[in-house]
Amino acid sequence: MNFRLQNTSWNAVLQEEFAQSYFEDLQNFVAAERKTKTIYPPQEQVFQALESLDFSDVKVVILGQDPYHGEFQANGLSFSVHKGVKFPPSLKNIFKELEDDLGIKNLHNGDLSSWAKQGVLLLNATLTVEASKAGSHQKRGWETFTDAVIERVATQLEHVVFILWGSYAQKKGKMIDRTKHLVLETAHPSPLSVYRGFYGSKPFSKSNEYLSSVGRLPIDWHV
Repeated sequence: MNFRLQNTSWNAVLQEEFAQSYFEDLQNFVAAERKTKTIYPPQEQVFQALESLDFSDVKVVILGQDPYHGEFQANGLSFSVHKGVKFPPSLKNIFKELEDDLGIKNLHNGDLSSWAKQGVLLLNATLTVEASKAGSHQKRGWETFTDAVIERVATQLEHVVFILWGSYAQKKGKMIDRTKHLVLETAHPSPLSVYRGFYGSKPFSKSNEYLSSVGRLPIDWHV
């Protein structure tokens, strides 16, 4: 399959995946779904997490599960929504922790693209979803692809912060060498688990302290 991303730095890293039959089957599946159903995010934003930064610039990985499945929400970046869209509960809790951690207050903009541009890979495990049907595109091949993305970052780069919220993300991060990278694992920011260790975990300041300690520029977490 002659698949190419617009951000060329990822093409060399992932060319073996693009050539796999599962990836072609996956793209055909999503294309067929779009013919009769509403699929999020729009096609041009499916790979936004990778398009937003060069491979070698990855400093932090924040791993999500599915794109948001509500109208106008998903923009291809995990936990992020378009500017002006009401914050989903998990994002609202992320911003509460950000304010508690670094004093950064954010009330109106849930678009996290400014983080991505600084080296934060906002990667969902599954990159598409049918409207109003959470998990509808799971086990179609996306997990294999995003495992490969995580594996490439973990093995080919050094001194990356992996922020793994919840058991799903933590299972997906088992391949990460903890001697080369900082791995922060806490409860998920969803309302169901936010009080089980997410609040007070200070992932933003811990990320910046680590990045500074290894000579990398910290992230400006303002949105």
